Amino acid sequence: MDNMDTYLGFDFGSKKIGVAVGQRITRTASPLETIRSEKKTVRWQAIDRLVAAWRPAALIVGIAVQEDGSDNPVTPLMRKFCRQLEARYRLPVHTVDERLTSMESRRLLFDELKLRARDVHAYNDQVAARLILQSWLDEQEGRG
Repeated sequence: MDNMDTYLGFDFGSKKIGVAVGQRITRTASPLETIRSEKKTVRWQAIDRLVAAWRPAALIVGIAVQEDGSDNPVTPLMRKFCRQLEARYRLPVHTVDERLTSMESRRLLFDELKLRARDVHAYNDQVAARLILQSWLDEQEGRG
């Protein structure tokens, strides 16, 4: 892994996918956008555009599991999304436990940024993606 590498992080949902970008050199992640669409073609076109623009070294996806580590109802869809990313872009796909990211994202948006509820809804997914990617970057730093 090169120190200059760029990564894209994803908070997968069936209707929305939050996306964040981060760099290894700065060890920071930033919210990028929320892809809103139930149409798979529209979603893939948006992800194609982001992958082409950022040319990431790897993709990081949050995986939600139960407290005991077992799958919850959306976990199989998240794992399928990971397999699709890997096949489509031929990039490494890493997963991160995202159990608390949506709650933490809402807390950040409400408490620290003082956003109104409708604004929290608009940004929550991309901030959750930032938290997922930041968690992975921090983990890599600990290994380096």
